[in-house]
Amino acid sequence: MGLLLRVLLLSLPCVSSLPFYNGFYYSHSPRSRNLGHGEGPFHGVKLVVETPEDTLFSHQGANVTLPCRYHYEPALVSPRPVRIKWWKLSENGAPEQDVLVAIGLRHRSFGDYRGRVHLRQIEEREVSLEIWDLQLEDYGRYRCEVIDGLEDESGLVELELRGVVFPYQPRQGRYRLNFQEARRACEDQDAAVASFEQLFRAWEEGLDWCNAGWLQDASVRYPIALARQRCGGLGLAPGVRSYGPRHRRLHRYDVFCFSAALKGQVYYLEHPERLTLSEAKEACREDGAQIAKVGQLFAAWKFRGLDRCDAGWLADGSARYPVLHPRPNCGPLEPGVRSFGFPDPQSRKYGVYCYRPH
Repeated sequence: MGLLLRVLLLSLPCVSSLPFYNGFYYSHSPRSRNLGHGEGPFHGVKLVVETPEDTLFSHQGANVTLPCRYHYEPALVSPRPVRIKWWKLSENGAPEQDVLVAIGLRHRSFGDYRGRVHLRQIEEREVSLEIWDLQLEDYGRYRCEVIDGLEDESGLVELELRGVVFPYQPRQGRYRLNFQEARRACEDQDAAVASFEQLFRAWEEGLDWCNAGWLQDASVRYPIALARQRCGGLGLAPGVRSYGPRHRRLHRYDVFCFSAALKGQVYYLEHPERLTLSEAKEACREDGAQIAKVGQLFAAWKFRGLDRCDAGWLADGSARYPVLHPRPNCGPLEPGVRSFGFPDPQSRKYGVYCYRPH
């Protein structure tokens, strides 16, 4: 067998002149590398992809365009067929998400982006990505890749949703949630588990909270704006303190949720009497709305200026009220969403906050 193989190889004199890669032979002939329409290979021609350096900000439910353009240096006279690919970079070890691929006028979208994305090509060599009806999970870094034959270049676009970070613990009390339960708890409140970047930005804006909570990367942290004895001691500087990564199933903490700006309206329902929790839900339904969730109340406080001293029921069975302008007989001297915890559902001490989508 060894002799037969040697004979076969010697009978192919051209093999020694060709490089061998992954089982395929590649010719160095310029004629085989004519990648465009008469332009020939990329001898001294550079493909350049341009994307914005600044982060783009939008809000949940909005439409947004992620800009991307390409050109050649020096400029080419005749057009070249290119392939465009958009994908979302992985976060916290998750796989990268294909968003859209296109060749000419043909394109295909993937997963949760199907039916919500389109390639904008209004200007010459523009390949911007339009995303409709933004979801909480759409924030992150997107890569725009332009592929011309064997050449490809890409650029990054970072998209952030305007929102508010809030700590959350369930009715059962402090430190009762593993990671999966924390995710469901945020989703139930019209929110998502916050990322470290979102928590850090909230800390820069003054968020101060002693209880540790899950973040999107399954790490556990808490933000301290004012060092104090009962919260790590006076010797530690203010900042976002970290417990590091925790076991997603075995360890239990609170959670930091992120809720984006609203399209709808949150309001305190003017009602002639105080309500039980079930009566509060029914009162919102009779008013053509639904009882508000915690994330919706925080978003209305942060972005709609909702300011009310009256405590009201929310969908999770908690009672809270939003204060934008602190004043006497209205709680602490700092703005925020005050909480009465989870009262007896039969209690008639509270009103209700309703949410009506646009």
